[in-house]
Amino acid sequence: MKSNVMIGIGLLIFGNLFSALYDVSIKWMPDGSNAATFLLIRQVMSVLMLLPLWFVARCPTSKHFKLHIFRANTGALGAVCLIMGLMALPMATVSSLFFSAPLIIVLLGCVLLKEKVTPSQWLATILGFIGILILLRPSEINWFGVAVLIAALTFAINQLALRKLPTTENPTVTLMLYNALSIPLVAVMVAVQGLAGVSWQLVAIAALSNSFLLAYHWFCVLAYRQAKASQVAIAEYSGLLFCVFFGWLLFEEWLDTLSWVGAAFIVLPSLISPWLNHKMVTSNPKKIIERNA
Repeated sequence: MKSNVMIGIGLLIFGNLFSALYDVSIKWMPDGSNAATFLLIRQVMSVLMLLPLWFVARCPTSKHFKLHIFRANTGALGAVCLIMGLMALPMATVSSLFFSAPLIIVLLGCVLLKEKVTPSQWLATILGFIGILILLRPSEINWFGVAVLIAALTFAINQLALRKLPTTENPTVTLMLYNALSIPLVAVMVAVQGLAGVSWQLVAIAALSNSFLLAYHWFCVLAYRQAKASQVAIAEYSGLLFCVFFGWLLFEEWLDTLSWVGAAFIVLPSLISPWLNHKMVTSNPKKIIERNA
């Protein structure tokens, strides 16, 4: 595997540790809080926390303002859906559903970015969506689970949109615009859902979760610049392992047997897919020539 792909995978694995810690922080939100209020506080604090880095980088700007507006607002929609899911469901369940995002990344990478998808990746995607159905259990549909899937979709779209940004663009401006440009939409959400549960405890948790999330986004920006989305997206699954571990350790949450089956359908095929691709290439002399050409 090429070194830039390995670097991208390593960056995503490290980033997903911070993503799991972000999920943990949401679980610590005080009673009476709502998702929109928390998100508004978090976005404002994100901008304040990023300002020193932005000034140190000599106030960089971007020529891709429309793309940043798109990423910021789809990201805000996904963020509020994910927060609602984490407030209502066990971390392991939310994580299992959310980690359908790499499957969506593969599909969207094929459709939007014309990236090549191998037969093993198609198989992994089909099995993964079977796993989603098992976890959602349509006969007893949970709308918070659907909200998590919406979050996964917006996450996938945002990760692919990173591929449209030039590698020369400073990551600080990418993060700054991602948070700042979403504030008007989040303010509308607060107006609809109501301002509730504002306290110093909520502000402290927002600051903590924001630190984790900014670290995660920073590593994502770096990782998805290293290689094709479909080549490094598999590393997103490391976050599922972190979330299951923290859910068990801190909140005594665990998946039931059927949910484990669904999670396995989502995760295992995509973990095996790169190994199968490698075997197919190394066993076919023509593929070796094409790869080295």
